Amino acid sequence: MKKITLLVILALGHFMNAQESANSCVEILDYITGAGSFSVQDFNGTEIPTPVCASGGNNATSGEWYAYQSNTDYYVTISSDLTQNSGLDTRVHVFTGSCGNLTCLVGDDDSGSGYLTVASFNAVAGNTYYIAWDNNWDSSAFDWQLTQGDPPPTPPFSFTNTTVGINGTDRAVVDMNNDQLDDLVSINSDEINIFYQLTEGGFNQVSIPTTTADYTPSWSLAAGDIDHNGYNDLLYGGGSGVTFMKANDDGTAYEEISGSEYVFSQRSNFVDINNDGHLDAFVCHDVEPNVYYINDGFGNLTFYQGPNESGVPSGIGNHPSGGHYGTVWIDYDNDRDIDLFIAKCRGGSGTEKINELWRNDSNGSFTEVGAQPNVNMADEVQTWSSAWADFDNDGDMDAYIGASSTANGTHKLMRNNGDGTFDDIFQSANISNAPLGIENAPADFDNDGFVDILSNGSILLNDQQGGFEVYTTGTPPSGAIGDLNNDGFLDVFNGSLYLNDGNENNWVKIHTVGIQSNSNGIGARVEVTTPLLGTQIRDVRSGEGFRFMSSLTTHFGLGMDTSISEVTIYWPSGIVDVFSNLEVGQTHILVEGSSLGIETYTLKSFILYPNPTTDELNFNWDGSPALYAIYDISGKKIVQTMLHEAKVSVRHLANGTYIFQFKQNGVIKTQSFIKQ
Repeated sequence: MKKITLLVILALGHFMNAQESANSCVEILDYITGAGSFSVQDFNGTEIPTPVCASGGNNATSGEWYAYQSNTDYYVTISSDLTQNSGLDTRVHVFTGSCGNLTCLVGDDDSGSGYLTVASFNAVAGNTYYIAWDNNWDSSAFDWQLTQGDPPPTPPFSFTNTTVGINGTDRAVVDMNNDQLDDLVSINSDEINIFYQLTEGGFNQVSIPTTTADYTPSWSLAAGDIDHNGYNDLLYGGGSGVTFMKANDDGTAYEEISGSEYVFSQRSNFVDINNDGHLDAFVCHDVEPNVYYINDGFGNLTFYQGPNESGVPSGIGNHPSGGHYGTVWIDYDNDRDIDLFIAKCRGGSGTEKINELWRNDSNGSFTEVGAQPNVNMADEVQTWSSAWADFDNDGDMDAYIGASSTANGTHKLMRNNGDGTFDDIFQSANISNAPLGIENAPADFDNDGFVDILSNGSILLNDQQGGFEVYTTGTPPSGAIGDLNNDGFLDVFNGSLYLNDGNENNWVKIHTVGIQSNSNGIGARVEVTTPLLGTQIRDVRSGEGFRFMSSLTTHFGLGMDTSISEVTIYWPSGIVDVFSNLEVGQTHILVEGSSLGIETYTLKSFILYPNPTTDELNFNWDGSPALYAIYDISGKKIVQTMLHEAKVSVRHLANGTYIFQFKQNGVIKTQSFIKQ
């Protein structure tokens, strides 16, 4: 039990009673009953806060506990973001329920300046709220403050907080069993915990044991299918290195693959960097040039760092002192290849803190253009992540650069001018009161057809006029985003599950299945055109915000539109698919090339015959080692094996349309065929 010193006199003219912290929930003796300032003198509490409500894993060894109760409804804010705490790293969890049966209400790690904490919640008179600080990052003494006030305006959306019993602390929302439904994923060092979403609602919990990972995803988590087998693999970005968990051919087991290289990982992504049809990996390095892993076409990844003729000749983020924190891969210049923005966050006076925009030159090289005249993307705002979307629905990607500290300026909203340059429209965008912090991710939460931003426990709701309304109450914490009850509205997973209660607006989801491109379609541009809203755009991305992995299924709110005029997909391979008359309120599984005729989709260098066929397929092959695979039209892999002769039997297949894929020396050739 520690003595807590009262630091301030309230403006109301009376002192609050000094409140002592407890070593565990059940040992709390006194309640905080009003606003005040307090001090945690040391960490020797015996109970570690659980469940974990804030991000950052669970490496805590001690917790300090308080209870708050008031006889009046208040909007309560808990903050360690005080001048005297500069340089410290705090984390808080706020629970409802009772000791031994606690439920997360809110938590925060780094929403304040630097690594300090700010968390807010609506407190109902007479209810008890348990507040627990932990030493996950820092065991130093610090001060904190509790304030009470009127709640902010009620937002035009709501979320229901649902407790799920998933183990592990590093989160993803991604389809792990290839049924086109988002699943809940959480990681321990020796197991992958998955709540598989069921078509009838709810989840099926499965814990898959793995070889103990050399590095856990303590900094970031990414997902993508690196070997074209239809099941997503995982990338663990750790503080000292990178581990890959590679799924087997039915997604029921994972092979642990770790490199020996030192990587102080920050944001990680899967992306086809060299556009050869195979998914590569990219990891931000905090203190050195960035690293990347090039796929050989068979799911084997080779480590590179900086410029390399066999990797990326120009490198991608080569600053020798690092400072690379949050990457997002987008096609900002609409030239149908994928570019890279790096959010930087380092103190001091060095150039490593200047944000970078790397343009894909379509020849295997990238050029840093953020510092070029009029591009206007090389600034010193300390930010861990950025949110990229077409916020004004004018056909190009804009950027919200969310500051984590005001040391070098504050948030920016960079409007894409369509010519490779950007303008900061911060002054007119109404985002001056947006929270500081490390997590910024785009999502249309109210399905009105205009993309919003989930930012550090707040939602910046798009006002459809070029700006945002900032809501800080009734919002989920930052986390992985996806549709977790298949109702067409985006939910958030961060320890607890925050289900979007929805509204009357319509929606459509597009699940991309690459054939000649990588199997997830990562890097594809998806456009949806409707009568009232016109054209909306999304890029398929693996890894947004700073640490979480969100859905690979693109989501579009459609507002009051009841029909879809057209869906266009620009695949990384260069194939363009156009689909008409797709229904609203559904998830559409769109396979690369499936809108094209068989004759159009045939590659001249690869002849597959007879087509249609009843028994077998023949093709031109020189006899060198090669693999073949057959996919059904939903993108599910039916078979993959080594070739032994220039023909394969298809007698066992049901009648229908399939995709034949031929892989040799890192080159993929594909063609549709019909089994009769």
